[in-house]
Amino acid sequence: MQNFKVIIVEDVPLELKGTEGIIRHEIPEAEVIGTADNEASYWKLLKNQVPDLVLLDLGLGGSTTVGVELCRQTKELHSQIKVLIFTGEILNEKLWVDVLDAGADGIILKTGELLTRHDVISVLDGKQLVFNEPILRKIVERFKRSVTSQIALQEAAVNYEIDEYDERFLRHLALGYTKDQITQLRGMPFGVKSLEKRQNELVQKLFPDGTSGVNATRLVVRALELRIIDIDNLVADDE
Repeated sequence: MQNFKVIIVEDVPLELKGTEGIIRHEIPEAEVIGTADNEASYWKLLKNQVPDLVLLDLGLGGSTTVGVELCRQTKELHSQIKVLIFTGEILNEKLWVDVLDAGADGIILKTGELLTRHDVISVLDGKQLVFNEPILRKIVERFKRSVTSQIALQEAAVNYEIDEYDERFLRHLALGYTKDQITQLRGMPFGVKSLEKRQNELVQKLFPDGTSGVNATRLVVRALELRIIDIDNLVADDE
């Protein structure tokens, strides 16, 4: 690996010292050309010399949004710079999403294995989205839940003989659409009376022990309970 230049953005002196120690002992190819503990000092460094890698903490000066904007603006100004997040924000998952949307090349949480030479080299070699083990575990857990949810939806559709139009009808009822509004959806070839008939048929399918008093609200709740529609993906179709 050829030598490369790094700027470290970190506002906690003790953590900065630790990060510099990791780089010095584990990543000898890295040349730290400057450190910054706030926005102004970072932009001053970047104006003087463009690094290959920015190692960026997110929680600068008590604000988590500063790091996200530094990442976004850095990528807009110098798309070739790799930005690797090295953060102690180990529970703020929304912040991880925000910084990935801002163009970060990876996230290393300050827990577990911490920063490794392998992570840094992977980013510089162009690998997209480098993560260390703590965040990878969370990603895998979410992936498994997502797949399990999709399987449950597919099985429910088969078990209760739910077709595409049933799913669209139930999903839009859950979103508060009236039957008249649902008939106006693109590709929905039914009038109000047809939807009322479809609703009655769904009630009979989903309430085999008795349908007395089952209205549209109870039908939607039952569809959610049976995973026929996914509460995490209640999105309206184009009208």
